[in-house]
Amino acid sequence: MELALDAETLKVEIRRHPTAQRLTLRVRAASRDVTLTAPPHVSYAAAATFVQRHREWVRVRLGRLPEGVPFVDGAIIPLRGEPHRICHVPEARGTVWEAESDDGEKLLCVAGDEPHVARRVADYLKRLAKADFTEASRRHAAALKVEIGRITLRDTSSRWGSCSSDGDLSYSWRLILAPGWVLDYLAAHECCHRLEMNHSPRYWRLVESIYPERRAAEAWLRANGAGLHRYGAE
Repeated sequence: MELALDAETLKVEIRRHPTAQRLTLRVRAASRDVTLTAPPHVSYAAAATFVQRHREWVRVRLGRLPEGVPFVDGAIIPLRGEPHRICHVPEARGTVWEAESDDGEKLLCVAGDEPHVARRVADYLKRLAKADFTEASRRHAAALKVEIGRITLRDTSSRWGSCSSDGDLSYSWRLILAPGWVLDYLAAHECCHRLEMNHSPRYWRLVESIYPERRAAEAWLRANGAGLHRYGAE
């Protein structure tokens, strides 16, 4: 489905979900695209009418998005809260590594052909996020004396992490861009759900027993979390 918006035409992806009760539009910051979630029984014509009726809402949401920072040579991106400049080194061997310039600037060096730079940077960040979340989750689980299941990464805009009833943990890989203590808080937050699958006062007391700075981490996410989705956007 396409949506004419000012001087451009946007593609709208339609996702039919078996449990959806209504039509829902979402603008994703990283990819700057539009997704419509629809119940199975809703016709294409009804979905198209819904999208057209909400053209102005889509336009406003897109206009509020911060300017994207693609993963290209020269771009400045945060890594564990520290600015790093992407430095394409086409003649080098390997993939991605961290370095420091003569004047102390932190670099994220990327080898190989230019068309592969963005993918290699994203893959590297996801590997670091998986390693950091695995270490933090296991550490907090041990402190709580609980078992955890699989640890997976996603790129969601609605939540930073989740814990299933089976103990599987899921996190946004973008938290590798945040300071390490913020990522550590999310791991503590989700591990505590192994004992309290809710957000009751008892749950928050449990979180603060293993992560006393949780309010500072939450304040950081409120102030800066949305901005993490600009990185890697085209």
